[in-house]
Amino acid sequence: MAVGDVTEDRGYPLMSRLMPVLSKVLQGLLTLLAVSLLIFLAARSLRGDVANMILGPHALPDQVEQLRVQLGLNQPLWTQYINWLGGILHGDWGTSLASGRPVSESLVIGLRNSATLSAVALAVMLPTALVVGVVAAQYRDGLVDRIFLITSMIFNAVPEFVTGTILVAIFATTVVHWLPAVSFIPPGDSPISYPSALILPATTIIIPGVMYLSRLVRVAVIDVMTTEYIQTAVLKGLSPARILFLHALPNAIAPIIPAASLVAAFTIGGVVVVEYLFAYPGVGSALVDAVTNRDLPAIQAYVLVIASAYFFFNLIADALARK
Repeated sequence: MAVGDVTEDRGYPLMSRLMPVLSKVLQGLLTLLAVSLLIFLAARSLRGDVANMILGPHALPDQVEQLRVQLGLNQPLWTQYINWLGGILHGDWGTSLASGRPVSESLVIGLRNSATLSAVALAVMLPTALVVGVVAAQYRDGLVDRIFLITSMIFNAVPEFVTGTILVAIFATTVVHWLPAVSFIPPGDSPISYPSALILPATTIIIPGVMYLSRLVRVAVIDVMTTEYIQTAVLKGLSPARILFLHALPNAIAPIIPAASLVAAFTIGGVVVVEYLFAYPGVGSALVDAVTNRDLPAIQAYVLVIASAYFFFNLIADALARK
């Protein structure tokens, strides 16, 4: 066999692994491009004229037209889209029509706050789901397992805003006034400095995530515990704790990792609802404010960032699932 053939044979497995990932990245980028176009068109389809809303109902037609020219709204839609997309590729997210400041300034603050909330939720959600799933598997078909299955089905069926409302009613009203109903964080301050403002929003995200992931952990642990090598370990007289932690869990966790990445992606979408519910100053609440004010550059930036984050975690989940 020639040297070139050996090199080609050795490189082929690597390329065979990389090609699906590269294909997924390309598909994702094309999807994001299509999403950006849909975002742009959806923002432009909102009722009312931006120039009229900025100047007010008493503005003269000449003033409105002059502002439209300044904002580039008199150009064809395809020209406006190309200019907007080109600006993003160069780091220019546009200027907010509501505040007159660069969208990137509020975007950075909103991303930091949303990332903090998501990180806190995931840091609690993942280990909690692992523990709950293992306990449910250990008591399979028992009272604890049945209570867990019923509870998880209920919480997975309940929308996040309902869960958040119930938490507010219990912990932020006259019932038990332990936590603030509104997550007030002064502009520019880190959410970590206000842990009480994070508890209710994070818990609203954590509960459905734990219930979903723990069910997967339960099924995975039960499947692993019925395999031959686990039965062999039992016959050898190994302790149940050693069998569980050294042999069962490492094999049960592997199929859960892609699901955890998908949960992280779903968390990004759920953050919008949770932030609005608790008036948490993140990307989600900023998006709602931008839609209310018909702030087109801000709407386009926030939605594109959320879509990109969702795509990123889906890409990670797909890559992990292929291993």
